[in-house]
Amino acid sequence: MTTLDRVLNSLYPGAEWSLDGDTYEGLIWHTDTPKPTEEELEAARETVAAEIEAQQNATEELKAAIVARLGLTVEELKLILE
Repeated sequence: MTTLDRVLNSLYPGAEWSLDGDTYEGLIWHTDTPKPTEEELEAARETVAAEIEAQQNATEELKAAIVARLGLTVEELKLILE
């Protein structure tokens, strides 16, 4: 499950807040804009999780393409970088 802090960072970049734990009850909103509701944040968890997964997949695909262009295996590349 996507943590509440990741949801907040994704939906409200630049907003100031603090979080005690990973529940809405632990959220303290320091920004002048209205504090999001618990329902809004919970509804966004799946969307943010899908965005994170898509970014991770794109990064892995890019890494694989770079390794393929170099003509090396992942193991060979790791040896070079160690």
